[in-house]
Amino acid sequence: MSSHSAFAEAADALAVSVLGALSGTGGAVQLARYVDDAPDTLAALAAVRVLGADVFSPHLLGGDPFQAQDAAVVAKAFDAFPASGAPEEPAVAHRDHATAVLLARLSGDDTLRTVAPAPPEDAALAPRDDWSGWCVLMAQLAPLATLGLDGPVHEAARAGVLSLSRGVSRSILRRDFPTALRLVRWLAWLRHEGAELPLDPDVAAEHAWLVGGTGPRTALDLAIARHFLEQRPGTPPKETARP
Repeated sequence: MSSHSAFAEAADALAVSVLGALSGTGGAVQLARYVDDAPDTLAALAAVRVLGADVFSPHLLGGDPFQAQDAAVVAKAFDAFPASGAPEEPAVAHRDHATAVLLARLSGDDTLRTVAPAPPEDAALAPRDDWSGWCVLMAQLAPLATLGLDGPVHEAARAGVLSLSRGVSRSILRRDFPTALRLVRWLAWLRHEGAELPLDPDVAAEHAWLVGGTGPRTALDLAIARHFLEQRPGTPPKETARP
């Protein structure tokens, strides 16, 4: 098996674990045990990096405790796979920084923010006439649609409600259901904030999942979207970290 295949398989396995914890069908996610028990430690650490901020979902959305040994695993994953500083990978830089911000917050160690510094101001985040290209970027940034974060990406989402809605419709018509559900996740987060939406994210989410939703990571996007959709709109998070 190639390293790419091993990393993808490990990411799917970790997504299943996070999904089980979030839905209540599995136990709490124990990242340290996951890595210790993995047949390929490097692939397990890669999975932690691939899921990024989503590894914190059971703690942010479900209230599960976050253990010190799990924080150490996320930090170790950054050591094994350092944050990208490549200017041609803005989505990766924003995802890495969001993971570092949440790691610092949940561990109580603010120095951990430095494992992935804030990316420079990104003009590509601003909604533009090329809304379809912008939606591709926002779909890549879907892990930031969670509690406890607020920054330039979230400001872009607030300013791009119509574009996100168009992106959901376009992705469904193109049968690109993983992208549709990532964008629905943003709409669900926006509705949780109290935003008025031109498209019903509940209907879009169920349609996309029933018609073509597949894979653990897509299921995790759907579960997180449903969490927001089931909450009363406008309910503020207990604490928000500014990237």
